[in-house]
Amino acid sequence: MSRKTRQAGAVALAAMLLFTIAGANGSGARAEEFSTGARADPTTSEALAGGVQFVSHAVVQPLPGELRNDGTAISADSADTLADLVDDMPTDGEMSKDMSCLADAIYFEARGEPLKGQLAVGGVIINRAESGRFPSSYCGVVYQPGQFSFVHDGHIPEIDDSSPAWRKAKAIARIAHERLWDNPVKGALFFHAASVSPGWGRTRVAQVSHHVFYR
Repeated sequence: MSRKTRQAGAVALAAMLLFTIAGANGSGARAEEFSTGARADPTTSEALAGGVQFVSHAVVQPLPGELRNDGTAISADSADTLADLVDDMPTDGEMSKDMSCLADAIYFEARGEPLKGQLAVGGVIINRAESGRFPSSYCGVVYQPGQFSFVHDGHIPEIDDSSPAWRKAKAIARIAHERLWDNPVKGALFFHAASVSPGWGRTRVAQVSHHVFYR
């Protein structure tokens, strides 16, 4: 074998190795681990320090066609009621920052509401993130100053992550995000408790349980 041939072979082998390494590094997605306890605003120092920008969709998407324990597929078509779909939703494992923020809002704003009311509150967070009038991530919407009273000085209170209410909030967040059930307040960007009358000059969309929703 000539020197030129050996050199050409070495160059080709090096190029192949470089391509393989680059392909491995460029694949997949990274999810941030969910942790309980008071959580600081991830849209400020934590996000900016790493140059991370959260978007309106989760970093890690739940896989379609997940199975129940009996081996049947989970889908909106396979659930007769919203309660059935909530019961079927897997809620263990990691959550992205955005999905955690969405579940937080549902938990604190609507955990005492029927499931339809919780879905409606989740719908408002999603609608805001997609409207172009509010921050473009769920966390940006939730942590926007003056919007949600459960956020105190840029922190969300501790949540008992073993509670049934938190599991339901996570399930509703997934259902709302993946649009697995009809949003009862399509287009709504605002809501308030039915017990108050703020006199907003906005278009009323619907009342769902104890909340009134507006565009």
